[in-house]
Amino acid sequence: MSEVILDVQGLKTYFYTSKGIVKAVDNVSFKVGRGEVLGIAGESGSGKSTLGFSLIRLVPPPGRIVDGRVIFMGEDILKMPEEEFRTKVRWKGISMVFQGAMNALNPVYTVGAQIAEVLMLHKGLSKKEALEEAANLLKMVGLDPRRVRSYPHELSGGMKQRVVIAMALALRPSLVIADEPTTALDVVVQAQIMNLLKRLQRELKMSIILITHDMSLIAEIADKVAIMYAGKIVEIGSSDRVFNNPLHPYTRALINSIPSLRKELKKLEFIPGVPPDLIQPPPGCRFHPRCKYAFEPCNKEEPPMVEVEPGHYVSCWLYAKR
Repeated sequence: MSEVILDVQGLKTYFYTSKGIVKAVDNVSFKVGRGEVLGIAGESGSGKSTLGFSLIRLVPPPGRIVDGRVIFMGEDILKMPEEEFRTKVRWKGISMVFQGAMNALNPVYTVGAQIAEVLMLHKGLSKKEALEEAANLLKMVGLDPRRVRSYPHELSGGMKQRVVIAMALALRPSLVIADEPTTALDVVVQAQIMNLLKRLQRELKMSIILITHDMSLIAEIADKVAIMYAGKIVEIGSSDRVFNNPLHPYTRALINSIPSLRKELKKLEFIPGVPPDLIQPPPGCRFHPRCKYAFEPCNKEEPPMVEVEPGHYVSCWLYAKR
């Protein structure tokens, strides 16, 4: 593996509500290497976006990070004072492409002004210099530089998504978190955005955490895949190993729910039931109420994360017992 730039250890992010404590991210650990793309997949409500917000310390209230370590470039960024984190890490080291570009942009400012604000605050550029740099960023993501004078309502969904990506790249961060970057876009624009991300990742040699529920998108771009279910990572490994040899029953079901154009016609699967209530998650393995392979320890004890093959880890009693 290349140099590790992000090492997440036992991260826990809980939401303290009137109905109880929602364990949205519960004891999650993983690493990201320099220039590596990590895809995080799972159903809606599995904690993927909360994990992304935790890494840039923007968890909305009543949520808060309660435990764990996030080592970025050798330093635990959860222990940093907020002002130091804001000026040194957020956007300079780690930036985020927020879900839903339609709502991420301020409708009363031009897109150029919104990008320029970041450059003026963090780089100390004049307004003129910042707008010139904003035009260059728009050109880098495939937009006409003259769009710096456009308002969000004058852009299509795909163009807005490119603007949000340009904003995330404004300070040339080492790590970009892309949260559902193709949401609400048609398949043609989805392909354009994914090709753009692949090109920028290759040219800028940056690391990406791609958060999505679409396994086919992850198969296109990710070097490594982490599968989340009910606030936990249940399987993690290289993209080749996870797609060619899925181990966790949940991972298998996700992959088998994708229609294939290249292989023989296969019977599509679905996952029965619904995701658990994270205020009172089921005991033992959180997937056991929906798992057709569940047996005795699954409903009582939480399975450990075990390495089944080099670099391929799974949290399942089917393998822990061996």
